[in-house]
Order: sequence, then C-alpha cells, then structure tokens
Amino acid sequence: MSEIRNICIIAHVDHGKTTLVDHLLRQAGTYAAHQVATDRVMDSGDLERERGITIQAKNTSVRVGDTKINIVDTPGHADFGGEVERILGMVDGAMLLVDAAEGPLPQTRFVLQKALQQGLKVNLVVNKVDRPECKDGKRVQEVVNQAFDLFVELGATEEQASFEIVYACAREGWCTMDFDAIPDLIAKKTKGSLKPLFDLVLKSVPKPWSTDLPGFQMLVSNISYSDYVGRLAIGRILSGKIKKNERAFRKGIKADGTPHNEAFSVSQLYTFEGLKQAEVNELSMGDIVVLAGCENFEIGDTIVTPDTIPARERITVEKPTLAMIFSVNTSPLSGQEGEAIQSRKLRERLIKEVRHNVALRFEESETSDQFRVLGRGELQFAILIEQMRREGFEFMVGKPIVLYKTIDGEKHEPMEKAILDLPEEFASEVTQLFQNRKGLLTKYEAQDNTGGGKQRVRLEIDIPTRGLLGMRSRYLTATRGEGLFNTLFMEYAPYKGELPHRSSGALIADRTGETVEYALLTLEERGVLFFGPGVKVYEGMIIGENSKDNDMNVNPCKEKKLTNIRSAGAEFLVRLAGTKKMSLEQHIDWVDEDEWIEITPESIRLRKKVLQLNLRSVKRSERV
Repeated sequence: MSEIRNICIIAHVDHGKTTLVDHLLRQAGTYAAHQVATDRVMDSGDLERERGITIQAKNTSVRVGDTKINIVDTPGHADFGGEVERILGMVDGAMLLVDAAEGPLPQTRFVLQKALQQGLKVNLVVNKVDRPECKDGKRVQEVVNQAFDLFVELGATEEQASFEIVYACAREGWCTMDFDAIPDLIAKKTKGSLKPLFDLVLKSVPKPWSTDLPGFQMLVSNISYSDYVGRLAIGRILSGKIKKNERAFRKGIKADGTPHNEAFSVSQLYTFEGLKQAEVNELSMGDIVVLAGCENFEIGDTIVTPDTIPARERITVEKPTLAMIFSVNTSPLSGQEGEAIQSRKLRERLIKEVRHNVALRFEESETSDQFRVLGRGELQFAILIEQMRREGFEFMVGKPIVLYKTIDGEKHEPMEKAILDLPEEFASEVTQLFQNRKGLLTKYEAQDNTGGGKQRVRLEIDIPTRGLLGMRSRYLTATRGEGLFNTLFMEYAPYKGELPHRSSGALIADRTGETVEYALLTLEERGVLFFGPGVKVYEGMIIGENSKDNDMNVNPCKEKKLTNIRSAGAEFLVRLAGTKKMSLEQHIDWVDEDEWIEITPESIRLRKKVLQLNLRSVKRSERV
C-alpha cells in the first residue's frame, strides 16, 4: 500500500450519506460475490436502524488501486453535532452531500462551518438528482448556487470556494460531473457508477499531513469496546509509527482537570479494512488506527511514545443548552420490571456515556441519588434514555431544563432557528403554533412546484430552545405528517418571557391497586386516560390528563357494587372510548416540574415527585 486518503461524508439528516457509503463499499469490492449486502450497513445500532438516522460516527475503508481511502460516516441530526465536531480532526477532506430538492438546510450549515474551520478541502455532492422536482435541472442549479453562497457566507478561502461538483443518485449507485449527462443516467440509457467520485477523492483530497515530531503521536477521537481485548482507542496517527507490544503513554486528565500520564503496553493493533477491523503488527503516520492495551482511554487523550512527545489540545465541542435530572427509581413498583439500580450504578452508567460522547456533560446534584446530564436537545436525551432502558435499567428522569446565562447582568437564553418545509395549506396554523411559543417568523419562501403535487413553502422561525420542547410531535400533527422539521442553535439572546407549557392538570391515582374498567368509565368525562383496565397503579401515579388546569386525585380501582338487580344489556353496551398512548419524546414534553417520568424496560409511567396526596396541592399556581 503506497498511499492513504482520509475523508468524511457530512450532510444534513436524511440527505443520503449512509446510502452513498453502502454503494461505495459495494463498488469498491468490499463484499465477496456470495455475500448479501445490507442496506444502510453503517447504521449498525438497533436504534439507528429503527429511527432511520445515524447517531454515532463510524469508520470504514475502501481500496482503489494502491490507495486506501478511510471513510468516516457522520450523523446529520443537530442533536448529535458533537460526533461531527470531534471526528473532523481525523480527516483531510470532506464530501458535503446536499439534497437536490431540499438544498442546504440547518445542519448543512453547521457541518460545513466546522469543516471549513478545520481547513479541510470540501467538495459538493448534489444527491437525489432523480427527484421529480429536479427533472428540468433548474432546481439543481439553484441548489449549487445556494451551496456556493453558503461557502462564501461561512468564510471559505478562495481555494475552498473553488470546489468540485458531483451530481449523484446514491440510491441507484451512480454519479457524474457532467450536468448534461444526468437525463440519460436517470433514463438508464447509459450505465453509471461511482468511479467519478473515487477519482475526485484521489485527485483533490490531500495526503495525510504529519506533525514532524520525533516519535509516535495520536489523538483519540472515538472509543469502542471489544469483549476480547477490552477498551479500544480510535484515532489518526499524526506522526511516527506504532508496533504491537510497544510501550506507550496515555496523556489524559483526571476528574479534577489536572494532567495525568499513564504507561501501558499496546496489546493489539487494528486497521479498518472494509467493514472489518484487520489485525496488524505495525501502523504508520496517516492511517486511522484502533489500539488496545489500556482500560482508561477517553476521547481527547493523546497517545505518545516516548513520553517526551507533547499532548495535543483536547477535543472541545459547543456547550450544551439543556439539562435533565436522572434519578434512582423510588416508586412502589421499583424493581418489578427491570433492574432497580442504586445511585452508584446509575452514576457509573452516566459517566460511561459522557466519556463516549463529548457533547454530553455530567454533574452531581444536591441530592445523592440524582444527577444532572447536560446535552444539546431532547432527541439526544431520548436516545440515551432508550439505550439505558434496553440495557434493563429502571430509573426516573425529570423535565428538561434550559441552561440560561447572565450577560451584563441580564438573563439570556439559547435561541434556535427552526426551518420548516410544509404544504402551504398548513402554513398559517403552524405559524400560529410557533408564535405561541415566542417564535418570530423571519422568512417565508414558496417552493418550486415543477414536480406537481401540493404547493409547499419553507418557513424560517427564530425561537427559544425551551419553545421547541415537544414541538416536533405537535408540528407533525398540525401538518398531518407531511412537514419537515429542522433546527440549528444560533446564539444566546435576552430572555423572552414566560412560555405556556401545559394548560391541563393531571388525573392522579389516590391508592395502590389495579385499574378497573367500571372506575375508568366514570373518569373518562374528566379528561383523557393513559391506561386501560388491568394496569397496576400506586398513590401519586398519573393515569391521565385532566381537562382543567388543576390536578385531580381519583380512584381508578373502584369496583361496581354487586346487587341482585340487573338491566338487560347494561354490562356490555358501555365501553371505554380509548386511551392516549404517548412516545418517550411526548412524555418528555408533557411532564411538568413537579413530576417524574418513570422508565422501566417494559413501561414508561408518569408520577408526582411527592406521592402522598395529603402532602401536595392540586392547584396549578401552588405546584408549578
């Protein structure tokens, strides 16, 4: 092997990064003839495949002739921007994917800005050129112009702004640099491939640079784990080379922030070959290495040999905007559906997550069995909660808290730009929905309707981060599932005032037992129920949403008194109208400051922080 190229593929969510990597692997001969290629093979996690999004950055490689191309697939959702920020130091070039119909979106701006700041050579791939909206080519040219304007706006150098343009259909596995060749490729009159993209990488992406230090140096950009050799550090070799069984040093920091050096022996070395990690005895400058031998690797550590080689600056990401309290489960049903973990084990699990994900932060709280986790958005918290739930843990979480700042003695809060793509008929309803949450409409743009169908518009709304909590599900309901919803953190701005959260109160069980259909029938007129009959409840557990703003303590376990008088058909003519089933994200939106979300492997429940009814008020003004 004579040469190496290190690239990453960056884009907004759902613009086709992972699908493009699938076809790059296929056409580079990664799969043997007898192997069945899986769609979105890089989305290996269960949650990634279920939700259809990339959550963690992952490495792979392909070979083109004598050149090895290391490829990093990155997330496209704004909540996982920390994955993009820390991974860009491993590469020398980037492919920016933009949807040919949607054009540059919020995360496109974020990832491009980070790549340009790193000084990377970025080329533009206009994907999905076969979409109906792009059939006359006019929209594709508009998107290219928008991308160029974005490069200039973000301060690209003259060299960076002179990017190459590739027109692609990742789903079909072809691309071209000739705009006029697109119609024939779409019509399958000519057969296409991804060869132009491979050639462009070899021609435009520079070879790995070296720090010219007299020894080995590597910055840990990612962490993995093997059942056989333990913790694995992943990163690019910045100088020198490393051999198996060689003595190396980990330059990290202690919990109190002081520098810490730790010596260890390199037990295993791996490099990426396609989708596998191939074991090797020696690796040199420029390659991306997977290294084992120390159980204390953390993202941001520098591995060196000899120990006189200095440490690199630690990886930093943008600061969190939200916090959430994680607590030990203290409900009466604790331990019945999963592992009721103690505070020590909950603390260890959260610290482990923070070490893997530099966009999350961990803080102790005033209470010994509660901990604060700081992050970017509610989706990031929802993913962490779901992962812990699937690991068998039982715990509780509170309402997300926005992190405020005091600037010049004035309270400031994080602001985000929401970019909405929706049918025009829903625009006024959606605008009203966001204005109720202190949103300010800054742009209204009619979309090109050459592809037929409903006329669509694009709205840009500046809104406080707290106004976005739970907004995704409400927006999708308002647009009948036809709207696209994207956000991007902007800046801290002066506090916008109080926001309406939940106008309704809660229906709260006043005793322990099982719900009975007869009792629930009498409660239906009071509000919306969350559970049907035969469900275990306890005092303080929320069983529904009250139609009024105050809470109401109710008895869902009341059985019908037995008498010897019956009316024909009375028992089976009355049935429950139905219950409201909520997702984890909807629970996070619904919960109030005086309530917990109880998470178990089998159930998600809501409860009051104070369970005894005689110790809490039902008046909204007194409880929130």
